[in-house]
Amino acid sequence: MPGHLLHKNAIVHCAHTPLSEATPNQTDRRVKVSGQYIVTLPVPYTVKRCTAGNSPCATAIWTTAAIRVRASGQPVLLKDSQALCAPTGATLKVVSTQTRVKGT
Repeated sequence: MPGHLLHKNAIVHCAHTPLSEATPNQTDRRVKVSGQYIVTLPVPYTVKRCTAGNSPCATAIWTTAAIRVRASGQPVLLKDSQALCAPTGATLKVVSTQTRVKGT
């Protein structure tokens, strides 16, 4: 399905709380959308302020990305891409991202 491309400052949080903050560990430095660098599939995210109790979400790895759109040879992440958090196994939720560029 088509979805808007994820960028560095997209609002992403873990499924446990909307107060958490998930950010990419790096971005693709060659491609920007709406003035923001985009994020590609192999890039892990760091999760902060998760409220999951004794073992809150700390990192997340994306499991799906665009099929047809690549940047620097890697599939780009989309608003509807799926991710799993460690150590909880929760998902990430993309709340908002740019709305000008879509990929499939």
